[in-house]
Amino acid sequence: MKNKLLVTAIVLLSFQNFFAQENPVKRAIDSVKQNQDSVYTGNPKTLEKEVLEQQLKEEKKALKNQEKAEEKVEKAEKDAKGSERKAEKQQDKLEKEQKKFEKEQKKLANAEKDVEKAQSKIEKERKNLEKMQAKYAKAQAKGKLSPVEIEKGNVSLTKQQLKIKEAEEDLEKAQKKLKKLR
Repeated sequence: MKNKLLVTAIVLLSFQNFFAQENPVKRAIDSVKQNQDSVYTGNPKTLEKEVLEQQLKEEKKALKNQEKAEEKVEKAEKDAKGSERKAEKQQDKLEKEQKKFEKEQKKLANAEKDVEKAQSKIEKERKNLEKMQAKYAKAQAKGKLSPVEIEKGNVSLTKQQLKIKEAEEDLEKAQKKLKKLR
């Protein structure tokens, strides 16, 4: 039984040595030793220290380069976000200006409609006044009117003239508003 264990242990050790992986740090040290064997004749421990220090420097350099790359990526992302924000702000500003312009156009159109309404009202009131005057003049020419009816006619004509004056004032206000908007 002891023999079997001993043979098995030897076989396993041989397999272990055969399939063992080589250490990359050791290989680097060996390659540095081969390169510097002819030049450097000092202590092997100082050589290992130098190799480790050089590896540490290279790792630090790689880490710094990686950090710089990450900073550049972050800066690019910030710039992209900033440009998106600027574009959104510009878009919002353009939309506000367009809405403002549309409101002004609506106000202008409403003011023009008010002017047209006031003008048509004046024309209508003047036609009514002319009809009333013609009717009153006809009745007066026939001589059928009593003094009370004459006064009533005069009052109605005066009222109609007041309506015309009010319509003209409304027209002036509408025209001022239209000029102001233009």
